[in-house]
Amino acid sequence: MAQARDELDARGIQAWAYAALTALGEARSEIDALNVFPVPDGDTGTNVFLTMEAACQGVDRALDEPGHSRSSIAQALAHGALMGARGNSGVIISQIFRGSSVALSQVALDRPVSGADVAQMLRLAADMAYSAVAKPVEGTILTVARAASDAAIAVVGRNREAEVSAVVIGAAA
Repeated sequence: MAQARDELDARGIQAWAYAALTALGEARSEIDALNVFPVPDGDTGTNVFLTMEAACQGVDRALDEPGHSRSSIAQALAHGALMGARGNSGVIISQIFRGSSVALSQVALDRPVSGADVAQMLRLAADMAYSAVAKPVEGTILTVARAASDAAIAVVGRNREAEVSAVVIGAAA
């Protein structure tokens, strides 16, 4: 498992992915209990956790390849999620990662990822997730993705702590 990092490079993406997997594992039952749409089958937390687990495995495999970059690792995250997607929520998560990887590939490799880059990543991720669903419904993970994106865009240029706090609060709203 990767150690926590404060940069969005290939290893930083791996660290983030495993931190997300751990958090999803801890919240799995709670998310399952919230699941009411489209069918109240109580498996969204489990599906998202298993999808994230597959995404992490994709990242691990890609990091073993020579010449990897943050862009190729982000693509591996998205591809792993898609190949291991469970349920509608898993497919939506994979599309969120796909949008993030497309946006990240547009950031020059010779500079760190900025708050504005992250806001762009979240916006494209939300847009791609919405477009992947035939009949998007508010109150789902799509709404969370859009709220996180809106919050990130609203605070671009503030300090990193304010940016992260705004995204978390926006997604939780």
